[in-house]
Amino acid sequence: MPLSPDRSSANAGARTRFAPSPTGMLHIGGVRTALYDWLLARKTGGQFVLRIEDTDRARYDPEAEKSIMESLRWLGLDWDEGPDVGGPHAPYTQSERLDRYRDATQRLLDSGHAYEDDTTPEELEELRDRQKAVGKPPGYDNRGRHRTPAQIEESRAKGLQIVVRMKVPDRGILRFNDTVRGDVEFDFALLQDFVIMKSDGYPTYHLAHVIDDHDMDITHVIRGEEWIPSTPRHILIHQALGWAPPVYVHVPLILGKDRSKLSKRHGAASALEYRDQGFLPEAVFNFLALLGWSPGDDTEVMSRDETVRRFSVERILQHPAVFDSEKLLWMNGVLIRQLSADELMERLLPVLERPEAEGGLPDSVARPIDREFLRKLVPLVHERLKTLNEAVESLGFFFADEVRPDVEALSERKSDPATAARSLEASLALLKSVEPFEPEHLEAEFRALAESLDMKPGPLFTPVRVAVTGSPMAPPLFDTIAAIGRERVVERVANAIKLLEANGAGAGN
Repeated sequence: MPLSPDRSSANAGARTRFAPSPTGMLHIGGVRTALYDWLLARKTGGQFVLRIEDTDRARYDPEAEKSIMESLRWLGLDWDEGPDVGGPHAPYTQSERLDRYRDATQRLLDSGHAYEDDTTPEELEELRDRQKAVGKPPGYDNRGRHRTPAQIEESRAKGLQIVVRMKVPDRGILRFNDTVRGDVEFDFALLQDFVIMKSDGYPTYHLAHVIDDHDMDITHVIRGEEWIPSTPRHILIHQALGWAPPVYVHVPLILGKDRSKLSKRHGAASALEYRDQGFLPEAVFNFLALLGWSPGDDTEVMSRDETVRRFSVERILQHPAVFDSEKLLWMNGVLIRQLSADELMERLLPVLERPEAEGGLPDSVARPIDREFLRKLVPLVHERLKTLNEAVESLGFFFADEVRPDVEALSERKSDPATAARSLEASLALLKSVEPFEPEHLEAEFRALAESLDMKPGPLFTPVRVAVTGSPMAPPLFDTIAAIGRERVVERVANAIKLLEANGAGAGN
């Protein structure tokens, strides 16, 4: 039973869909699927459809549905049709399409391709136990095929659960073509009759998505390779209803660096968690695009437009993709550096202005942040940031009313507080009088001071850096001093001297 899809080709305006089940946060595999759907639609001048598959009512979470949409918007994966924007094939939420599934189920019953089954859960469990006991793989034995309409009605009257199962041919081979895997074939003898309508009146995934894809003119179904064994079931439903199936594109698994199933211990997070961790949507977009697809060369950093231009489902890889969180971090840093100073400032503002409990600057720092002041600071950290969140620590001392340096850190070698005190006192005198208070002039004066004190620059600069910023690691010292301003710098150095004196260190000791 060979199958050659007659839907439009990848170059003829593909209609793709992303159809998540809102039962939790959108995981990385789901985000990548949505990304490939979006890329194919945009590459071919087609349409990208968002459909919500909410027929699992026991696990449905309305907050999860909101977070899914928020994740897609953050990544820039805009949809042409969907629950919130409408479209010619509405409704786009499965729970609003139940009549359509029931009509299709009745068609399959009437044509003899499906049947009602009153096998109870207890009977199924007993069947599986017997099969295991004799070394057979557990599964359904198609017993419902032999129930008469009268027996089904009797069971229904007793309140037993009635499901509808699809008949699978007893013998024969089903062949189909997958864009990634090529020709795939399945022996019907290895398949069992499967449920398409549950006893609660809700369809299973097998039936619902086939009906939806047909009704919405979906040309390409992109999904994880774990769905390959289920594809024969979906093709059987298409055939029974007289429909041509879409083009199937089964994408590879995503594994951790240790080649095990991807999990949070590998650094994988949801899209919104990456947003909250300070990753750029462009970086996550770029990283996921290459997680199972190749542009044909070694290019690793690509713009959204370039990715669309170069994308093709034929270049999706067969082998599993390896999730490398370090590479994502590197890529994020590269793309941060590619932003203009003004673009980076706009990205940093909402991060810095978040409440302190959510990772922003201390609540004592006034909001909104002075944009002109931040614009001056951005060049000091632009080349250093790997995530936007790092700016809270890198820039926090610029906004703080005071800093509290560690006493030991004030000394370059943490063993000579007297030298640190001497350096700070000489530096304080210079800072009070030096003109102009600009980076180049400050550096020249401080180097001259080091020479006059017969000191190397390090022992002089380190205590000043720690006194002013609270950390031995900070942006360029003299740019930092100039940005903070004379009054605040003088106050901080004076406070550091008092701290050393309170701990028994002084220039005269």
